[in-house]
Amino acid sequence: MNEPVTIRRAIPDDAPAIARHRRLMFETMGHTNPALLDTMEAAFVPWVRERLASEIYLGWLAITGAGFAASGAGLWVREYPPNPIDMGFRRGYVLNVYTYPAYRRRGLARQLVKCAVVWCQEQNINGVMLHYTEAGRQIYESLGFRLGNEMFMWTKNLQSGDEHET
Repeated sequence: MNEPVTIRRAIPDDAPAIARHRRLMFETMGHTNPALLDTMEAAFVPWVRERLASEIYLGWLAITGAGFAASGAGLWVREYPPNPIDMGFRRGYVLNVYTYPAYRRRGLARQLVKCAVVWCQEQNINGVMLHYTEAGRQIYESLGFRLGNEMFMWTKNLQSGDEHET
């Protein structure tokens, strides 16, 4: 589909469209429980609306002439403690990158993520991170994202580690 689109910043009224993108992103990643996705989508709308209003979350959307949000990307600005590599107090976290299938392969996701990174540069935010799918990895690497040394766990999986202590 070669319908022209316009890139613009998201506003609080865009919260339902951003929540839909988030849901579809998770569906694409293999999450198939409709009840759980319904609950997540409903809970996300007020969360993102509030953060868009306070600019803790920023979004960029590719909007068609008919007003349809064909693609989107978000940026969550998070507080971060200074460290020897970066004395800044904020970092960006890119999330909710999604493009409807009919609008893919046009560079929209790349343009939107680049908008988020440029905004971070303009705000003197030196670090931007994200989690990726294999489908998006090439886009992110082309913008300069690199794999790091971060680890993750769910707290419910905490191992006591007491077996070796005396």
